[in-house]
Amino acid sequence: MIALDERLQLLKAEQPQRAALMELFTALAAKAKEVSRIIAAGGDLGSTIGDQNADGDAQKALDVMADDAFLGAAKLSGVVAAYCSEEQDHAVILDEHAPLVIAIDPLDGSSNIDVNVSIGTIISVLPNPGGDLQQSAMQSGDQQLAAAFFVYGPQTTLYLTLGEGTDLYRMDPISGLFMLIEERIEIAEETSEYAINASNARQWFTPIQRYVSDLLLGDEGPRERNFNMRWIGSLVADAGRIFNRGGVFLYPGDRRPKYDNGRLRLIYEANPVAFLVEQAGGAATDGVTRILEKTPTEIHERTALIFGSKTEVRWVGSYEAETRQGLDQSPLFSHRNLFRS
Repeated sequence: MIALDERLQLLKAEQPQRAALMELFTALAAKAKEVSRIIAAGGDLGSTIGDQNADGDAQKALDVMADDAFLGAAKLSGVVAAYCSEEQDHAVILDEHAPLVIAIDPLDGSSNIDVNVSIGTIISVLPNPGGDLQQSAMQSGDQQLAAAFFVYGPQTTLYLTLGEGTDLYRMDPISGLFMLIEERIEIAEETSEYAINASNARQWFTPIQRYVSDLLLGDEGPRERNFNMRWIGSLVADAGRIFNRGGVFLYPGDRRPKYDNGRLRLIYEANPVAFLVEQAGGAATDGVTRILEKTPTEIHERTALIFGSKTEVRWVGSYEAETRQGLDQSPLFSHRNLFRS
């Protein structure tokens, strides 16, 4: 097995224009190792500190620590122009002449800290577009140069893409090195497993209600096979499972106040996950539109997110299309056809 820093050096030698990415991910991996060890050591990490982040969520002590750590890594790398974080009201300007912009969720799933569920760090890397760096992250996801997420769980892992497939690394607990364990992951096109927070079912819009209802009918319903539901409530943990064995993840918009456009953040959650998923042969949409084609208008913009096995993401889209066309009112709508739309 080859270590992350060795592999990055090889890629740097092969493609010198990627030197900045190599410097950045070397620094980020070093900080992730520190964060992982702090989490593993335990303590009062899940306590709130009385503040809210820019998105209105209560901050945990570990949220702030992780944000400080990765901001420090961005500074240390010397290649980051602006650092945009869930924990910051605005972009932190580091060096206007540096080539990269980073958008980050420093600690995804922090509400799970106290119950020992896997949490993580999600990273999107964009080119420095020049001009107003406060607006530098307002680029569509297909402009990303790289994306990654770390998972801090029973094992500490890293899913990373530089635009040529998605690779999986695992941290050796003794050396602290991230070792390549799977190159060019492929997400299965077909699945019988889905992830959604079913407690919100009464709030879902019609297409998602119909889609999940058909899955629950199993082999007696229009999909003619049984499905299993899995829901961890930690985006990185749910995504990691899908990379390993396929599946589809749904966090749709719903009828709750401020949830109509979804809950997850576009630039530092949906975009990097979508890039990683597509690089592994999967698909990612908001139910209608490909995530990587959406252009954000502000740092903390929310979106619906459906991603995973390509065929199942298309099924979700077919339900959305039928509702838009009024076909869900037809007595024939229960006769499912993926290509109907």
